[in-house]
Amino acid sequence: MNTRNAQPAAPSDQLPSHPRSLTAFRTMKRLVGGYIALSLLTLVAACLLRRDPGLVNATVWIRGTIVVLTSLLMLSFVVGASRGHRRAYLRLRIASGAMVAAIAVLVPLPNLLPLWMRIEQGACGLLLLGVVAIVNGRHLRSLFASG
Repeated sequence: MNTRNAQPAAPSDQLPSHPRSLTAFRTMKRLVGGYIALSLLTLVAACLLRRDPGLVNATVWIRGTIVVLTSLLMLSFVVGASRGHRRAYLRLRIASGAMVAAIAVLVPLPNLLPLWMRIEQGACGLLLLGVVAIVNGRHLRSLFASG
């Protein structure tokens, strides 16, 4: 049986008590919290607008559900990284960048999403850009550097 010990990546005096670390993780939790709230509000809006096929199509339901699930996953990555877990940090770096890229590709595609959801996805992208900037910043990269 292969079990792994999930040891924190950084010394306890640097993570999470270092002021820069605390600020970075607190900010990312707030950004991801906003991403979750906006994603949930999108599904509520889809429920309220469901009778208008011009405003709510199958793509809205699929994309909306995927975004809610990934936003919750992102929160778990932020929490894990804030506890010093290197794998959670790596997952956060990859997932946040991938979500920003997906949004950048999907939003401009013609006739895929209604205008209101394009705007919502753009706002989600801006929140996630903040996460990408922080998680890829020098301070956190140095804390989670291997070796």
